Amino acid sequence: MRKGLLFSLLVCVAVLFASGCATTSVKRMDVAETVDLSGKWNDTDSRMVSEEMIKDCLSRPWLASASSKSGKPPVVIVGTVVNQSREHISTQTFTKDLERAFINSGQVDFVASKSEREEVREERLDMSKHAAEETAKEAGQEIGADYMMKGVISSITDQVEGKSVVFYQVNLELIDLKNNRKAWIGEKKIKKFVSQSRFGL
Repeated sequence: MRKGLLFSLLVCVAVLFASGCATTSVKRMDVAETVDLSGKWNDTDSRMVSEEMIKDCLSRPWLASASSKSGKPPVVIVGTVVNQSREHISTQTFTKDLERAFINSGQVDFVASKSEREEVREERLDMSKHAAEETAKEAGQEIGADYMMKGVISSITDQVEGKSVVFYQVNLELIDLKNNRKAWIGEKKIKKFVSQSRFGL
């Protein structure tokens, strides 16, 4: 009995000692490097999906049609992307990736989001009161968007005995703000196989 108690105490001391001696190691990485630790949605998925879907969007007939009608690039805004998956996904990061892909293409004009516009309008109002007249920016000069992109991220997970298959589906739609016509619908799927050792080996 005493030997068993002594053994238990020794084990506890060893565990405490080991945890107390744990060290943290940090390695800086290239932000473009792909690393999957948990198998969940990550920055690589966000960047890859946004770039591929915007590339597909801009290769479709709506763009040439819109440009020929107005004689200039269409004006686009990214609206809401809803996360319907079972994970916490930063949709703000994903919408910024979409915005960057649109802007960097040079094929469309792009306007600020709803929340960004509110802040800019407050600044213009402040200018009208405090800035020199020759530098203050007038209200009512904003450019209206021609198209809005909206979307949904969903996922399905199939799991058994430390192994799982995670399936993501991203659906995006480009909507003509004049008449609610859907000018483009895109879909991107990602499937990941995740295997976790029961003993952490």
